[in-house]
Amino acid sequence: MRALAVIPARYLSTRLQGKPLLKLGGRTVVQRVWDATIASGEFDDVVVATDDERIFDAVQGFGGVAVMTSPSLANGTERVAAAADLMPGDYDVVANVQGDQPFVSHGALGALLAPFREGEAADMTTVAMPLQPELADDPNAVKIVTDTRGRALYFSRSLIPANPRGADHPYLQHLGLYAFRRDVLRRFPTLTPTPLEQAENLEQLRALEHGLNIVARVAVSSSIEINTPEDYERAQAWVSEHEGAQS
Repeated sequence: MRALAVIPARYLSTRLQGKPLLKLGGRTVVQRVWDATIASGEFDDVVVATDDERIFDAVQGFGGVAVMTSPSLANGTERVAAAADLMPGDYDVVANVQGDQPFVSHGALGALLAPFREGEAADMTTVAMPLQPELADDPNAVKIVTDTRGRALYFSRSLIPANPRGADHPYLQHLGLYAFRRDVLRRFPTLTPTPLEQAENLEQLRALEHGLNIVARVAVSSSIEINTPEDYERAQAWVSEHEGAQS
């Protein structure tokens, strides 16, 4: 199985502009994602997809590979699809490794590809982790519920399930990692936007509403996604505590 990792990285963001180029312990966020993805050894090739020359130049500056994609693309998945079409290789699976996860782990990336390597009939795969209690009401921490086979039933910015009886249920946070069969990724940009996708502002719901199956695996290690200034502060604190460096 040949696998490509695409790291979509946009400069403009409504919640935290320029986050791929923010520094954490001497390295930019996008470089940390690149380094972790390369170090995992899970992928045959890795590329950063961006619509901004500042990010493109920064990636080339640390020795990475980048491609320019159109700024008119609607979301990260469309950017991943466009980047995959620009790559010369022939791939069975293409992964979207979000450019806002500087601490993405080898375990998470391995879990992302495991269903494909094991021959499971998946259109897409993704990764979840145990939800930290303090993030239960945070809409930036997306939650996921699955069926007994690990296939995604729903994603939400609200806490799901509601659990009014206080049952001991393992709440899961969704990590923004996806892998697609190559033919599914080609099809995804042609799918029309859907009501639940627009209500939750979560593009993965478009896949579910169009009948695609998403297999989710749970990773043990946690990861800080940088979506807001508060997330960036948490990431800086993590680097200071675990790496002995000030960002």
